[in-house]
Amino acid sequence: MKKVALSVALAGGVFLAPQVADAALGDQTLREGMNHGDVKELQDRLSSEGHFTYHTSTGYFGSITRQAVRDFQRDAGIDVDGIAGPQTFNAMGVSGGSSSSNVSSGSGDWITYNGTLRSGSRGASVTTLQDALNSLGHNAGSADGVFGPKTAEAVRSFQRDAGITADGIAGPQTYKALNGETVVKSESTGSSSDSGSASSTVESIISTAKSLEGTPYVWGGTSPSGFDCSGFLQYAFAQNGKSIPRTVATIHDAATSVSTPQRGDLVFFETYTSGPSHAGIYLGDGKFIHAGSSTGVTIADMNSSYWSPRYLGAGRL
Repeated sequence: MKKVALSVALAGGVFLAPQVADAALGDQTLREGMNHGDVKELQDRLSSEGHFTYHTSTGYFGSITRQAVRDFQRDAGIDVDGIAGPQTFNAMGVSGGSSSSNVSSGSGDWITYNGTLRSGSRGASVTTLQDALNSLGHNAGSADGVFGPKTAEAVRSFQRDAGITADGIAGPQTYKALNGETVVKSESTGSSSDSGSASSTVESIISTAKSLEGTPYVWGGTSPSGFDCSGFLQYAFAQNGKSIPRTVATIHDAATSVSTPQRGDLVFFETYTSGPSHAGIYLGDGKFIHAGSSTGVTIADMNSSYWSPRYLGAGRL
C-alpha cells in the first residue's frame, strides 16, 4: 500500500490533503481531497478538452476539478459522479498502471470488500480499511487492525461525507463509496452483466445479514443496536443500495411471488396475526436468517416444527 503524508496545496484556498507517492495516471482512483501528481496530469487532460478552466494545473483535486470530471463524464456518456476511476480513464483512452499502487490489489479499486466490518472486528481487512480512511482524511487512528471507537467514528465521518447511512459499520455500500462507485442501482438493461450484478448484490445482502447475527431483537428497531424482523430486512437491503418497504405486510405486497425460493429471496410466515407477519432472507438448504423476537438475528430451519406450519410462501424483490 502507498505511504500517505499530509501536504499543503493552493487552488483558490489552503487545504490539507492526502499526498500519495507518484504513479502513472489511471492506476489509482482520483477523487476530491487528493493532492497528487496524477491529479495535475488529469487536470492537464481535462484542460485540453475544455473542461478544466482554472488558470493553472495545481495537482489538488478540489471542487473545480470535480466539476471538470463531471463535465467530461457527461460528455462521454458515462456515470457522472465527479470521481476519476477506471471507467473515466477508459473514456479518456488512458490505460492504468500496476494495481500495486492501490490500497489493495484487484480491479483498480482502492479497497476490496471481504466482508462487513464493525466494532470488534480484527485483522488485515480492518488495517486496510483504516489505511484507506486515513488517506481520505477521516482519522481512524493507528492502522492496528482493531475496529474500535475511533475507527467506527472515522467510518461514520466518511459515510456522512458520502451521503450514505452513517452507522459506523463498513458494509458493501460503504466499500462502494470508498471505491468511487455509485450506491444508487442503475436501471437494468437486460444484459448478462445484469444477472452477474444481481447475483453479487444478493451475496452482499446475505453477507450483511450474516454479519449482524447476534444482534438483539427490539420492537420497532431499525439499527444494529436492535432490530425487529422487518427493520432487519430493510437495513440489510439498504446497506446494499436497495430500498424496501418498512413492514412485513408491505414488503410482501411489493415482492414478486415465487413457488420455490432461491438464495436471497424473502420467506414469509404467519405468526402472531393472520397474514404475513414475519419474514427472513432465504439462504438455501431450507435455512433462513431473520430477527426473531426471542432469539435476535439468527439462522433458522424452515422445516422445524415451529416454522414449517407457519410458512406462507416466498417472494423476490
